[in-house]
Amino acid sequence: MAANVPKVTISNGSQTMPLPVIGLGTATHPQVSETTKSAILDAIETGYRHFDTAFIYGSEQPLGEAIAEAIKTGLIKSRDELFITSKLWCTFASPELVLPAIKTSLKNLQLDYLDLFLVHWPLKISGEVKRLPIPKETIFPIDIKAVWEVMEECQNLGLTKAIGVSNFSIRRLDELLSFAKIPPSVNQVEMNPLWQQKDLRGFCKAKGIQITAYSPLGSRGSKWGNNESLEYKVLEEIAKAKGKTAAQVSLRWVYEQGVSFVPKSFNKDRMKQNLDIFNWSLTEEELNKISKLPQRRGVLPSIFMEPSDLVREIEAEI
Repeated sequence: MAANVPKVTISNGSQTMPLPVIGLGTATHPQVSETTKSAILDAIETGYRHFDTAFIYGSEQPLGEAIAEAIKTGLIKSRDELFITSKLWCTFASPELVLPAIKTSLKNLQLDYLDLFLVHWPLKISGEVKRLPIPKETIFPIDIKAVWEVMEECQNLGLTKAIGVSNFSIRRLDELLSFAKIPPSVNQVEMNPLWQQKDLRGFCKAKGIQITAYSPLGSRGSKWGNNESLEYKVLEEIAKAKGKTAAQVSLRWVYEQGVSFVPKSFNKDRMKQNLDIFNWSLTEEELNKISKLPQRRGVLPSIFMEPSDLVREIEAEI
């Protein structure tokens, strides 16, 4: 049975649709299909109905297998009960490759449609990625106007119910909004108490763009992050006073900012803990303490760590 998870409303340009505020992130390194599939089945059983994947994560196929098994075993009645997000990887960020890319993702997922399809990063990678980090000479600016036209076609064809972006700054969103016939429904970015994205949140709220936070716990357990957010003294003190964990305080803070979020945890007990944030709230004093925490910029994935002027520019903006 689905947990009582609140939903936010997003717009796809012609109608509104509900988005469960919490989803399960599936980016993990290394990616082990059986582990991912098992964790997703645990998440569905626990009450999760929103799942965040991407071609580059390698988690589309195990997610698709888990969905098929959940329907077969009666955990859910149909795919329509779920909200599935995937993303256009940078090697496919050319107009002629967008449609083949979403069709590949749908095949991996064994689905007829996505709920949300995002442009993963505002850059293009030329050719096949043969080594990591990605060589800087293969990273180029994205022709977002041409790519977005085909993203809009994906929605118009019914391959996805909504389209959006990820890791887009205010400047890049402004550019996109200047020509988009269908504005982005969502901008997925790193956000947590130590990287609060105040300016970006204000801009997106004014433009009707929902922010979804990845790494809402400070990237704990990921290859490219750390657990700084969870160990911060202020969060620990608030958690102790409320009988909660620092992770729950972090997620509750994100939720109270009007942001949806996709924490990654494959531990069933922590999945349950992450859902247990909706029947209590932070006080004004606690919110004020968190708002004053020193800020550090988000951490780019290690695949982009080879110096590049474009990557540095994107990192400085988000």
